[in-house]
Amino acid sequence: MSDKKHSVLVVDDEHANIMALKHILGTEYKIYVAKSGNDAVEIAEESIPEVILLDIIMPDIDGYETLEKLQHSENTKDIPVIFITGLSNSDDEEKGLELGASDYITKPFSPAIVKLRVRNQIKIIEQMRLIEEFSITDQLTNMPNRRGFDARMKMEWGRALRDHSPISLLMFDIDKFKTYNDTFGHGQGDVALYSFARALEGTIHRPADFAARWGGEEFIALLPNTDVKGAIIVAETIRKNVEEMNIPCKDERAVKITVSIGAYTCLDGQNEDMSECISKADQALYYSKEHGRNRVSHYEDTVKGTIKDITGE
Repeated sequence: MSDKKHSVLVVDDEHANIMALKHILGTEYKIYVAKSGNDAVEIAEESIPEVILLDIIMPDIDGYETLEKLQHSENTKDIPVIFITGLSNSDDEEKGLELGASDYITKPFSPAIVKLRVRNQIKIIEQMRLIEEFSITDQLTNMPNRRGFDARMKMEWGRALRDHSPISLLMFDIDKFKTYNDTFGHGQGDVALYSFARALEGTIHRPADFAARWGGEEFIALLPNTDVKGAIIVAETIRKNVEEMNIPCKDERAVKITVSIGAYTCLDGQNEDMSECISKADQALYYSKEHGRNRVSHYEDTVKGTIKDITGE
Protein backbone atom coordinates (compact mmCIF):
# COMPACT_ATOMS: atom_id res chain seq x y z
CA MET A 1 0.00 0.00 0.00
CA SER A 2 1.17 3.54 -0.81
CA ASP A 3 2.53 5.72 2.00
CA LYS A 4 0.80 8.71 0.43
CA LYS A 5 -1.63 10.41 2.81
CA HIS A 6 -5.33 10.16 2.11
CA SER A 7 -7.07 13.51 1.77
CA VAL A 8 -10.14 15.04 3.36
CA LEU A 9 -12.02 18.17 2.29
CA VAL A 10 -13.53 20.07 5.23
CA VAL A 11 -16.40 22.38 4.25
CA ASP A 12 -17.61 24.76 6.96
CA ASP A 13 -18.13 28.52 7.17
CA GLU A 14 -17.11 28.62 10.84
CA HIS A 15 -13.37 29.09 11.39
CA ALA A 16 -13.49 27.39 14.81
CA ASN A 17 -15.01 24.24 13.32
CA ILE A 18 -12.40 24.12 10.58
CA MET A 19 -9.58 24.46 13.08
CA ALA A 20 -11.07 21.76 15.29
CA LEU A 21 -11.35 19.29 12.43
CA LYS A 22 -7.85 20.11 11.17
CA HIS A 23 -6.53 19.46 14.66
CA ILE A 24 -8.38 16.13 14.89
CA LEU A 25 -7.51 14.85 11.39
CA GLY A 26 -4.44 16.79 10.32
CA THR A 27 -1.79 14.34 11.50
CA GLU A 28 -3.38 11.44 9.64
CA TYR A 29 -4.77 13.09 6.48
CA LYS A 30 -4.02 15.85 4.02
CA ILE A 31 -6.66 18.50 4.69
CA TYR A 32 -8.30 20.78 2.12
CA VAL A 33 -10.59 23.57 3.32
CA ALA A 34 -13.60 25.33 1.79
CA LYS A 35 -15.79 27.91 3.51
CA SER A 36 -18.74 27.74 1.13
CA GLY A 37 -20.61 25.16 -0.92
CA ASN A 38 -19.55 26.63 -4.26
CA ASP A 39 -15.90 26.68 -3.19
CA ALA A 40 -16.27 23.08 -2.03
CA VAL A 41 -17.44 21.95 -5.46
CA GLU A 42 -14.54 23.74 -7.17
CA ILE A 43 -11.90 22.42 -4.76
CA ALA A 44 -13.31 18.88 -4.92
CA GLU A 45 -13.06 18.95 -8.74
CA GLU A 46 -9.42 20.01 -8.54
CA SER A 47 -8.15 17.90 -5.62
CA ILE A 48 -10.47 14.83 -5.68
CA PRO A 49 -10.33 14.13 -1.92
CA GLU A 50 -11.14 10.68 -0.59
CA VAL A 51 -13.74 12.02 1.87
CA ILE A 52 -15.68 15.26 2.22
CA LEU A 53 -16.87 16.58 5.59
CA LEU A 54 -19.71 18.92 4.69
CA ASP A 55 -21.56 21.37 6.93
CA ILE A 56 -25.30 21.64 6.24
CA ILE A 57 -25.96 25.28 7.19
CA MET A 58 -23.86 27.65 5.05
CA PRO A 59 -24.42 31.17 3.69
CA ASP A 60 -24.41 30.61 -0.10
CA ILE A 61 -25.79 27.15 -0.84
CA ASP A 62 -26.52 24.68 1.92
CA GLY A 63 -24.96 21.24 2.33
CA TYR A 64 -27.86 19.48 0.62
CA GLU A 65 -27.50 21.52 -2.56
CA THR A 66 -23.72 21.19 -2.41
CA LEU A 67 -24.07 17.41 -2.22
CA GLU A 68 -26.36 17.41 -5.25
CA LYS A 69 -23.80 19.43 -7.24
CA LEU A 70 -21.04 17.04 -6.27
CA GLN A 71 -23.14 14.09 -7.37
CA HIS A 72 -23.83 15.64 -10.76
CA SER A 73 -20.13 15.73 -11.62
CA GLU A 74 -18.45 12.64 -13.05
CA ASN A 75 -15.27 13.52 -11.13
CA THR A 76 -16.84 13.87 -7.68
CA LYS A 77 -20.01 11.77 -7.72
CA ASP A 78 -18.39 8.80 -5.96
CA ILE A 79 -16.63 10.74 -3.17
CA PRO A 80 -18.25 9.82 0.17
CA VAL A 81 -19.75 12.81 1.96
CA ILE A 82 -20.15 12.95 5.74
CA PHE A 83 -22.47 15.70 6.92
CA ILE A 84 -21.28 17.68 9.92
CA THR A 85 -24.14 19.46 11.62
CA GLY A 86 -25.60 20.84 14.80
CA LEU A 87 -29.07 19.82 13.62
CA SER A 88 -30.54 17.05 15.74
CA ASN A 89 -33.83 16.52 13.93
CA SER A 90 -34.09 12.98 12.53
CA ASP A 91 -35.85 14.38 9.45
CA ASP A 92 -32.70 16.34 8.58
CA GLU A 93 -30.58 13.20 8.90
CA GLU A 94 -33.06 11.21 6.81
CA LYS A 95 -33.02 13.88 4.08
CA GLY A 96 -29.23 13.81 3.91
CA LEU A 97 -29.07 10.02 3.70
CA GLU A 98 -31.74 9.99 1.01
CA LEU A 99 -29.65 12.42 -1.02
CA GLY A 100 -26.68 10.08 -0.76
CA ALA A 101 -24.68 11.19 2.27
CA SER A 102 -22.51 8.39 3.63
CA ASP A 103 -22.69 9.32 7.31
CA TYR A 104 -23.39 12.03 9.90
CA ILE A 105 -21.23 13.69 12.55
CA THR A 106 -22.95 15.98 15.03
CA LYS A 107 -21.54 19.06 16.73
CA PRO A 108 -19.85 19.51 19.14
CA PHE A 109 -17.24 17.13 17.70
CA SER A 110 -16.02 14.05 19.49
CA PRO A 111 -12.46 13.51 18.19
CA ALA A 112 -12.77 9.72 18.52
CA ILE A 113 -16.06 9.65 16.56
CA VAL A 114 -14.71 11.94 13.84
CA LYS A 115 -11.61 9.78 13.37
CA LEU A 116 -13.55 6.51 13.33
CA ARG A 117 -16.17 7.67 10.85
CA VAL A 118 -13.61 9.10 8.44
CA ARG A 119 -11.45 5.99 8.84
CA ASN A 120 -14.45 3.76 8.08
CA GLN A 121 -15.09 5.61 4.82
CA ILE A 122 -11.42 5.30 3.85
CA LYS A 123 -11.56 1.54 4.48
CA ILE A 124 -14.65 1.23 2.28
CA ILE A 125 -12.90 3.20 -0.48
CA GLU A 126 -9.80 0.99 -0.31
CA GLN A 127 -11.94 -2.15 -0.47
CA MET A 128 -13.86 -0.81 -3.47
CA ARG A 129 -10.63 0.12 -5.23
CA LEU A 130 -9.26 -3.37 -4.63
CA ILE A 131 -12.43 -4.93 -6.02
CA GLU A 132 -12.28 -2.61 -9.03
CA GLU A 133 -8.62 -3.47 -9.61
CA PHE A 134 -9.40 -7.18 -9.58
CA SER A 135 -12.35 -6.65 -11.92
CA ILE A 136 -10.17 -4.99 -14.59
CA THR A 137 -7.09 -7.23 -14.23
CA ASP A 138 -6.44 -10.53 -15.99
CA GLN A 139 -5.36 -12.90 -13.24
CA LEU A 140 -3.05 -15.04 -15.40
CA THR A 141 -0.96 -12.31 -17.03
CA ASN A 142 -1.46 -9.50 -14.46
CA MET A 143 -2.33 -7.23 -17.38
CA PRO A 144 -5.52 -5.21 -17.69
CA ASN A 145 -8.39 -7.26 -19.11
CA ARG A 146 -10.94 -6.27 -21.73
CA ARG A 147 -12.97 -4.23 -19.27
CA GLY A 148 -9.86 -2.34 -18.22
CA PHE A 149 -8.99 -1.70 -21.84
CA ASP A 150 -12.47 -0.39 -22.65
CA ALA A 151 -12.23 2.17 -19.85
CA ARG A 152 -8.80 3.37 -20.97
CA MET A 153 -9.83 3.43 -24.64
CA LYS A 154 -12.82 5.63 -23.83
CA MET A 155 -10.58 8.11 -22.01
CA GLU A 156 -7.88 8.23 -24.71
CA TRP A 157 -10.46 8.41 -27.48
CA GLY A 158 -11.96 11.54 -25.92
CA ARG A 159 -8.49 13.06 -25.62
CA ALA A 160 -7.69 12.28 -29.28
CA LEU A 161 -10.94 13.94 -30.39
CA ARG A 162 -10.21 17.07 -28.38
CA ASP A 163 -6.58 17.32 -29.54
CA HIS A 164 -7.24 16.14 -33.12
CA SER A 165 -4.39 13.69 -32.68
CA PRO A 166 -3.98 10.21 -34.22
CA ILE A 167 -4.57 7.08 -32.21
CA SER A 168 -3.37 3.61 -33.21
CA LEU A 169 -4.50 0.14 -32.20
CA LEU A 170 -2.58 -3.12 -32.42
CA MET A 171 -4.32 -6.50 -32.21
CA PHE A 172 -2.22 -9.61 -31.44
CA ASP A 173 -2.90 -13.31 -31.81
CA ILE A 174 -0.34 -15.92 -30.75
CA ASP A 175 0.14 -18.17 -33.76
CA LYS A 176 -1.25 -21.73 -33.61
CA PHE A 177 -1.79 -21.45 -29.89
CA LYS A 178 -4.28 -24.32 -29.75
CA THR A 179 -1.68 -26.62 -31.27
CA TYR A 180 0.86 -25.32 -28.74
CA ASN A 181 -1.52 -26.11 -25.89
CA ASP A 182 -2.41 -29.53 -27.27
CA THR A 183 1.25 -30.42 -27.74
CA PHE A 184 2.78 -29.12 -24.51
CA GLY A 185 -0.19 -28.86 -22.15
CA HIS A 186 -2.25 -25.99 -20.78
CA GLY A 187 0.25 -25.27 -18.01
CA GLN A 188 2.93 -24.54 -20.58
CA GLY A 189 0.37 -22.57 -22.57
CA ASP A 190 -0.15 -20.34 -19.53
CA VAL A 191 3.61 -19.81 -19.32
CA ALA A 192 3.62 -18.77 -22.98
CA LEU A 193 0.79 -16.28 -22.42
CA TYR A 194 2.53 -14.82 -19.39
CA SER A 195 5.83 -14.57 -21.32
CA PHE A 196 4.14 -12.84 -24.24
CA ALA A 197 2.49 -10.36 -21.87
CA ARG A 198 5.87 -9.43 -20.41
CA ALA A 199 7.38 -9.03 -23.89
CA LEU A 200 4.47 -6.80 -24.92
CA GLU A 201 4.71 -4.61 -21.83
CA GLY A 202 8.47 -4.46 -22.17
CA THR A 203 8.23 -3.05 -25.70
CA ILE A 204 5.71 -0.24 -25.27
CA HIS A 205 7.42 2.30 -23.05
CA ARG A 206 5.49 5.59 -23.20
CA PRO A 207 3.31 6.36 -20.17
CA ALA A 208 0.19 6.81 -22.31
CA ASP A 209 0.58 3.48 -24.16
CA PHE A 210 -1.67 0.74 -22.83
CA ALA A 211 -1.80 -3.02 -23.42
CA ALA A 212 -4.37 -5.58 -22.30
CA ARG A 213 -5.36 -9.20 -22.71
CA TRP A 214 -8.32 -9.19 -25.07
CA GLY A 215 -9.29 -12.80 -24.44
CA GLY A 216 -7.76 -16.25 -24.90
CA GLU A 217 -4.54 -15.85 -26.86
CA GLU A 218 -5.53 -12.41 -28.18
CA PHE A 219 -4.07 -9.17 -26.85
CA ILE A 220 -4.53 -5.50 -27.76
CA ALA A 221 -2.43 -2.34 -27.44
CA LEU A 222 -3.50 1.28 -27.55
CA LEU A 223 -0.97 3.83 -28.82
CA PRO A 224 -2.23 7.42 -28.36
CA ASN A 225 -0.77 10.17 -30.53
CA THR A 226 0.80 7.58 -32.85
CA ASP A 227 0.60 7.77 -36.64
CA VAL A 228 0.74 4.93 -39.17
CA LYS A 229 4.53 4.85 -39.34
CA GLY A 230 4.87 4.84 -35.56
CA ALA A 231 2.32 2.05 -35.18
CA ILE A 232 4.14 -0.11 -37.72
CA ILE A 233 7.50 0.43 -36.01
CA VAL A 234 6.09 -0.57 -32.61
CA ALA A 235 4.23 -3.57 -34.03
CA GLU A 236 7.24 -4.86 -35.93
CA THR A 237 9.46 -4.43 -32.85
CA ILE A 238 7.02 -6.50 -30.80
CA ARG A 239 6.84 -9.17 -33.51
CA LYS A 240 10.62 -9.51 -33.62
CA ASN A 241 10.96 -9.51 -29.82
CA VAL A 242 8.42 -12.32 -29.52
CA GLU A 243 10.06 -14.33 -32.32
CA GLU A 244 13.42 -14.09 -30.51
CA MET A 245 12.01 -14.73 -27.04
CA ASN A 246 12.86 -17.89 -25.11
CA ILE A 247 9.98 -19.20 -23.01
CA PRO A 248 10.83 -21.03 -19.75
CA CYS A 249 10.06 -24.69 -20.33
CA LYS A 250 11.28 -28.16 -19.37
CA ASP A 251 10.72 -29.30 -22.95
CA GLU A 252 13.01 -27.43 -25.35
CA ARG A 253 10.55 -27.98 -28.20
CA ALA A 254 8.13 -25.57 -26.53
CA VAL A 255 10.48 -22.64 -26.27
CA LYS A 256 9.42 -20.54 -29.29
CA ILE A 257 6.20 -18.81 -30.27
CA THR A 258 5.35 -16.21 -32.92
CA VAL A 259 2.59 -13.62 -33.13
CA SER A 260 0.41 -12.19 -35.88
CA ILE A 261 -0.40 -8.48 -35.60
CA GLY A 262 -3.06 -6.24 -37.09
CA ALA A 263 -2.76 -2.45 -36.87
CA TYR A 264 -5.09 0.44 -37.52
CA THR A 265 -4.57 4.18 -37.16
CA CYS A 266 -7.45 6.56 -36.71
CA LEU A 267 -6.49 10.01 -37.97
CA ASP A 268 -9.83 11.73 -37.48
CA GLY A 269 -12.11 10.26 -34.86
CA GLN A 270 -14.95 12.51 -35.97
CA ASN A 271 -15.59 10.16 -38.89
CA GLU A 272 -15.72 6.83 -37.02
CA ASP A 273 -16.22 5.38 -33.59
CA MET A 274 -14.11 3.23 -31.27
CA SER A 275 -15.75 -0.04 -32.30
CA GLU A 276 -14.97 0.64 -35.96
CA CYS A 277 -11.31 1.20 -35.15
CA ILE A 278 -11.09 -2.05 -33.18
CA SER A 279 -12.88 -3.88 -36.00
CA LYS A 280 -10.41 -2.60 -38.60
CA ALA A 281 -7.42 -3.59 -36.46
CA ASP A 282 -9.03 -7.02 -36.10
CA GLN A 283 -9.51 -7.32 -39.87
CA ALA A 284 -5.83 -6.49 -40.35
CA LEU A 285 -4.96 -9.17 -37.79
CA TYR A 286 -6.89 -11.81 -39.70
CA TYR A 287 -5.15 -10.72 -42.89
CA SER A 288 -1.82 -11.44 -41.16
CA LYS A 289 -3.07 -14.85 -40.00
CA GLU A 290 -4.37 -15.78 -43.43
CA HIS A 291 -1.14 -14.77 -45.18
CA GLY A 292 1.42 -16.84 -43.34
CA ARG A 293 1.28 -15.54 -39.74
CA ASN A 294 4.24 -14.02 -37.83
CA ARG A 295 3.74 -10.70 -39.58
CA VAL A 296 2.29 -7.22 -39.27
CA SER A 297 -0.52 -5.87 -41.44
CA HIS A 298 -1.88 -2.32 -41.26
CA TYR A 299 -5.40 -1.52 -42.33
CA GLU A 300 -5.28 1.33 -44.82
CA ASP A 301 -8.60 3.17 -44.74
CA THR A 302 -8.51 4.41 -48.34
CA VAL A 303 -11.32 4.83 -50.84
CA LYS A 304 -11.00 1.13 -51.69
CA GLY A 305 -10.56 0.13 -48.04
CA THR A 306 -7.61 -2.09 -48.90
CA ILE A 307 -5.41 -3.80 -46.34
CA LYS A 308 -1.71 -3.43 -47.01
CA ASP A 309 0.73 -6.12 -45.92
CA ILE A 310 3.69 -4.60 -44.11
CA THR A 311 5.99 -7.53 -43.34
CA GLY A 312 6.67 -11.04 -44.48
CA GLU A 313 8.16 -10.20 -47.88
